[in-house]
Amino acid sequence: MMFTTRPELSGTHGMVASTHWLASAAGMAVLERGGNAVDAAVAAGFLLQVVEPHLNGPGGDVPILVADPAGPVQVYCGQGPTPSAASIERYHDLGLDLVPGSGLLAAVVPGAFGAWTLLLEQHGTWRLRDVLQPAIGYADTGFPLLPSTVATIRTVETLFRDHWPTSAATYLTSGGPPMAGSRFRNPALADTYRRVLAEAEAAAPGREGQLVAAREAFYRGFVAEAMARWCATQEVMDTSGRRHRGLLEGDDLARWEPTVEEPVSIDYAGLTIYKTGPWGQGPVMLQQLQLLSGFDLQAMGHLSVDWIHTVVECAKLAFADREAWYGDPEHVDVPLDGLLSASYADERRALVDEEASYDLRPGSPHGRPPRMPGGIEGGGARPAVTADGAGEPTVLGDGTTRGDTCHVDVVDRNGMMVSATPSGGWLQSSPVIPELGFCLGSRAQMLWLEPGLPSSMAGNKRPRTTLSPSLATRDGVPYLAFGTPGGDQQDQWSPTFLLAHVHGRLDLQAAIDAPMFHTNHFPSSFYPRQASPGQLLTEGRLPADVVAGLRARGHDVDVVGDWSQGRLSAAGRDPETGFLKAAANPRGMQGYAVGR
Repeated sequence: MMFTTRPELSGTHGMVASTHWLASAAGMAVLERGGNAVDAAVAAGFLLQVVEPHLNGPGGDVPILVADPAGPVQVYCGQGPTPSAASIERYHDLGLDLVPGSGLLAAVVPGAFGAWTLLLEQHGTWRLRDVLQPAIGYADTGFPLLPSTVATIRTVETLFRDHWPTSAATYLTSGGPPMAGSRFRNPALADTYRRVLAEAEAAAPGREGQLVAAREAFYRGFVAEAMARWCATQEVMDTSGRRHRGLLEGDDLARWEPTVEEPVSIDYAGLTIYKTGPWGQGPVMLQQLQLLSGFDLQAMGHLSVDWIHTVVECAKLAFADREAWYGDPEHVDVPLDGLLSASYADERRALVDEEASYDLRPGSPHGRPPRMPGGIEGGGARPAVTADGAGEPTVLGDGTTRGDTCHVDVVDRNGMMVSATPSGGWLQSSPVIPELGFCLGSRAQMLWLEPGLPSSMAGNKRPRTTLSPSLATRDGVPYLAFGTPGGDQQDQWSPTFLLAHVHGRLDLQAAIDAPMFHTNHFPSSFYPRQASPGQLLTEGRLPADVVAGLRARGHDVDVVGDWSQGRLSAAGRDPETGFLKAAANPRGMQGYAVGR
């Protein structure tokens, strides 16, 4: 029997699972007081900005999937575009061949506030004041700092002291990094949200009107003015080793609106799986599932050598296509119907053999030749490997720190489900704007300063993000909301979880707890775009004979910590019993599911 750290939760009233216990508890409190899944998710989402500031913030972004039993699954795009002034030539004129992984040059329009408030306006029942109350309360009176937050602050302490004084004033309390578990406050952020509420409530008497007015304050009012002024007047040290001002202007903020889009989906193993469009990496999970549909994973056995080898080799093929084809479909022609077709999967599946591949092999949907970064033209070429440096993002002169992501899943008693992956605006991505209490994001680092690519830099273009919530229906009825932080690994850990649940027949908690693995075979989405061809990371709990078998197949296996990979959560509804269910990741000891 598979070892589990805790039981899969089951109940009838509601379930919330997230990467932080306070967010899960806040969301559940909303459900207890009569709110629906959207009300709960929005409250949890805003609170995550406060309690996990090293993983997301108000200056960041969020894609959201929502499934209402009475309507279709929808995507709320909270990914803001690049500034209109951004161009490859503009960065080249600054002597740059990659967008810096931190600082103001990587800032895009912060989309999280717009997406959360539009979702609340269209599917929620609560007022903005009510869903913001937990975030304002904890920002004002304080919350216990996570050890991981403190570790991040310690990593960037020198940068804060020497170059980012506003961040030092916010996060270096009592002259140095705070202690893990100490009470941390962000009164400037609390004041920002109080002023947004005051202006919204003065502008309109009703719930929907106040949400519209709140977006006005954020994108065209005092918040936008402060962000634009900061970019225009501050020269900020970034990962290039030099100081730069930002390109984001007031007009960029004023013209942007969050969008509601149709999801991309495929049918797999009796489920319909929904993801965002190719402005995110979401379809790469669907491509993997299409490839895997031609293999009998159940007969292979969960976490056998054959199982892991097959899953990893299919991931390599799908992620190669991500590099060659994915981008903002408003700017580039992404052949998504071809990439997701059964015939294309049949063609690509033939490339999976008994030995591990060390080549990056994008395909040619509809006969179109792939175009790879760095002049790589596919057909077996190896990916470009860049020099060591910062990742997600880098902090100059003080090693590396990796900004990550949060996640939240909710299901309510009526079967409505929400899956959201907030990220960006990390405390280590850019200096704090003092009058707002938060910093801008660094999502533009995911665009290439090379012309002709689907993810080449251009003005008013959404970067191809890694943020990738997931949602599944069974026979048209919402079944499961799930996801994880983890950058490029999100669409490796999430399908691994789903396959364990569907073919391994594990419950949600056991599927999350099962040993995880992923490959770093393809170029990273983050500065400086490193790749490790053939590398396969596995948790130490994987049996030694399986590790040996994978090495015999040619995989470059790196065995890492027993509980180190993935921060999955999930919430769903059993179609046979009608019971609601949820589970959360024990890794890092901060993700929790709650429900009754």
